[in-house]
Amino acid sequence: MKIDTFGVEMWMNEWENNCEFNLAETCVESLTLTELLNITGRNETDLSALLPLKMTYGDIKGSDRLRNAIAALYQKQNNANILVTHGTIGANMLVHKTLVEPENEVISIVPTYQQHYSIPKSIGANISLLHLSEKTDWLPDLRELEKLTKPNTKLIALTNPNNPTGALIPKEMLEEIVSIARGVGAWVLCDEVYRGTDQHGNGMTTAMADIYEKGISTAGMSKAYSLAGLRLGWIAAPEEFIEDVMVHRDYDTISVGMLDDHFATIALEGYEKILKRAHDITRGNLAQLALWMENEKKLSWIKPKSGTTALVKYDLKMNSYDFCINLIKETGVMFTPGSALGMEGYIRIGYANNPEILKAGLERVSKFLSHH
Repeated sequence: MKIDTFGVEMWMNEWENNCEFNLAETCVESLTLTELLNITGRNETDLSALLPLKMTYGDIKGSDRLRNAIAALYQKQNNANILVTHGTIGANMLVHKTLVEPENEVISIVPTYQQHYSIPKSIGANISLLHLSEKTDWLPDLRELEKLTKPNTKLIALTNPNNPTGALIPKEMLEEIVSIARGVGAWVLCDEVYRGTDQHGNGMTTAMADIYEKGISTAGMSKAYSLAGLRLGWIAAPEEFIEDVMVHRDYDTISVGMLDDHFATIALEGYEKILKRAHDITRGNLAQLALWMENEKKLSWIKPKSGTTALVKYDLKMNSYDFCINLIKETGVMFTPGSALGMEGYIRIGYANNPEILKAGLERVSKFLSHH
């Protein structure tokens, strides 16, 4: 199977450990295990309880306790609708492998996480791209979606909240997308890995799995929950689809690690406290970023409404790759080039890292911009 090079992951692999200020980071500042226990009101007893555990495969679908905790994040899901995976990236891969066959019609928004069009393309599907635009605040043009949708469309793939723009599709628009999909019997996959980071209220985006009988939601522990090191995600979907996914999952996952399952359970049973921390960081940092943007005349944006990243247009006579390479070499600050996301002329800024890192990094970027 041939597949396109994963642009953003190649960039991150090359540079994220070779910069001084990582403003390409997409996860809310990662937690230590000590911080996790403190935030959730646990103590070292929870660690000592692990000592007698035998390092077997554990529960194949994920422990009941973990799947119950995940189901509680949704309005209409229960234990049987949840399947634990190796990160959200594993969840997305399994959904595409389960649903998509050669010659199927698949629609994906762009920009988005590259999995959602490169994997179906590698399987041999016919891909239609729904291009998001600043003119619509990076939200899908539903008239264009209707034009792209065919009687045999198999799958519509979304990211909500969106990576890289930070746009948030509201519930009313999601329901209109559902109506379009239902009209042709299409599935809707919504990558919701940034769910929980909305800039207002409790932060919880409406989940596709809760509003559509053929809706699939994927998510994981990396972004809002600050535990990317657990490499744990999940699929929330109709029970019969979960059973179909299990056939594919047996070939590439078997089970997640018992330690990952254990700590993810602790985190999600106390998810409101972890999201409170995430909101303090992302809302404070976005306010700081917005003030900085007001003074940078060479940059423009649509301010994010959720997520941890912003897509920023720049007015400099260099391509985005050169922009980001020069920035790293001159200042130690890392952004993500728009070219890695199919968005030349833009850069992606991650604003969920430590507030002091963001502040210091942006100061250096200001000097960089003044010299170019």
